[in-house]
Amino acid sequence: MTDIDRRTLPDLAEMARQGRRIAMVTAYDAPSARLADAAGVDIVLVGDSAAMTILGHESTLPVTMDEMLMLTRAVTRTIRRALVVADLPFGAYQPGEDEALRNAIRFVKEAGADAVKLEGAGRTLTRIGAILDAGIPVMGHVGLTPQSARLAGSYKARGRTATDARRIFDEARALERAGCFAVVLEAIPAQVAGHISEALQIPTIGIGAGAACDGQVLVWHDLLGLTSGHVPRFVKQYADLNATILDALHSYVADVKAAAFPTDSHTYSMPDEELARFEAQITDPRGLNPTSPLRKR
Repeated sequence: MTDIDRRTLPDLAEMARQGRRIAMVTAYDAPSARLADAAGVDIVLVGDSAAMTILGHESTLPVTMDEMLMLTRAVTRTIRRALVVADLPFGAYQPGEDEALRNAIRFVKEAGADAVKLEGAGRTLTRIGAILDAGIPVMGHVGLTPQSARLAGSYKARGRTATDARRIFDEARALERAGCFAVVLEAIPAQVAGHISEALQIPTIGIGAGAACDGQVLVWHDLLGLTSGHVPRFVKQYADLNATILDALHSYVADVKAAAFPTDSHTYSMPDEELARFEAQITDPRGLNPTSPLRKR
């Protein structure tokens, strides 16, 4: 594909206007990005969820900018069609506009991202403004915002009271006014997400927010059945790769233990005359280095 085939912000806006759903998925390395691109995914998010899915942490908070840059570079090396959005990790934009702008620029300049994503509204709006002033597109994120989940004391759904729903509604509209090209709605009632999607002119991307959103996003490991432990209720697993991979590994271990792998079909050979010459060298003391480990003491 050529650059002209790549998804653009106007493409996404037009898709939402026409009612054509937007498919978004997280990816954290070159192989997953290549497969997502080949499957026709519109947006690839290099999410800070990598902290848990890739790096083994219990939350998104520990992942660093350097780690996110490395993962984003791996994704952008492979993507040919999808728009690549990089998550600004915790601590990369909270300190202020200067820090937010510096790190957003790093994602674009050093890692090749097309856009960045920030969580929340409130003070985040000034960070978004600084990034947009530099010409970098921004995706917003409201509802359940994992980076600030400790303030609420849980990772449960948000917007289940009229007051909380109105807060999220107002935050989404504020993100649109700030200039975001799209907004993620996470873990909120479908009715609330529907009203937000109807009110906004920019696309809404749902995750646990019902079918009325303009698009949907799922975490790579969740949708492919690679997640261990609790799986959120909004996840649809399209495969059970945990079981498939574990079966393959069991078979490999069994073959190695039984000396059934490798077979001749998995090994290399050499011409008979070269083999004879080599064997003559290692059986003739004159052909060996005195310090060679092949010499018997």
